[in-house]
Amino acid sequence: MEEKLRVFGVVPVVAVEDVNHALPLADALIAGGLPVAEVTFRTRAAAEVMRILRNERPDMLVGAGTVLTPDQVRSAKECGAAFAVAPGLNPEVVRAAHDVDLPFFPGVMTPTDLERALGLGCRQLKFFPAGAAGGVPMLKALAAPYAHLGVKFMPTGGIKTDTLAEYLAVPQVTAVGGTWIASTAAMKDGDWAGITQRARAALEIASRR
Repeated sequence: MEEKLRVFGVVPVVAVEDVNHALPLADALIAGGLPVAEVTFRTRAAAEVMRILRNERPDMLVGAGTVLTPDQVRSAKECGAAFAVAPGLNPEVVRAAHDVDLPFFPGVMTPTDLERALGLGCRQLKFFPAGAAGGVPMLKALAAPYAHLGVKFMPTGGIKTDTLAEYLAVPQVTAVGGTWIASTAAMKDGDWAGITQRARAALEIASRR
């Protein structure tokens, strides 16, 4: 999963409120060269959106986001998610992901969080909320003592186009998660062309690293 995500460098984080937006969203991202998305469980439509994408756009890499409970882990797996992401570190959720063999990125912000994640067998982590937690300088400081252990990060939260390259320049970063590519407002407005444009721009930046 690390290598698959590294190929893209950017993962659109999406909160899809209307299942009818699932396929237009997927097609907009695919048109932008970015056939990947983290569908968050912040909406009631999330599980059905993942099912639709699994069945109708099987070549798209779909993950589940804001996974907060073991039940959501199992739902994500059943809906065809290829990976799951959480804003924090809940040992029960981590164990549930291991039980169903679902690659899981728990959220960390401090060295204590990171060491708890390591103790649970996690090496792929979400650095969240990246911007509020200190951005690239904090991520570099956090990663440095653990780099020899092969820990990798997907920073998310407050990242925009103008800071994307700086995050991707950190060696321990696998990919960057972001909501700016396909916001809920853009989907409500039917701004599929804008989503394609932002996906293409993000991918172009990511390809330079």
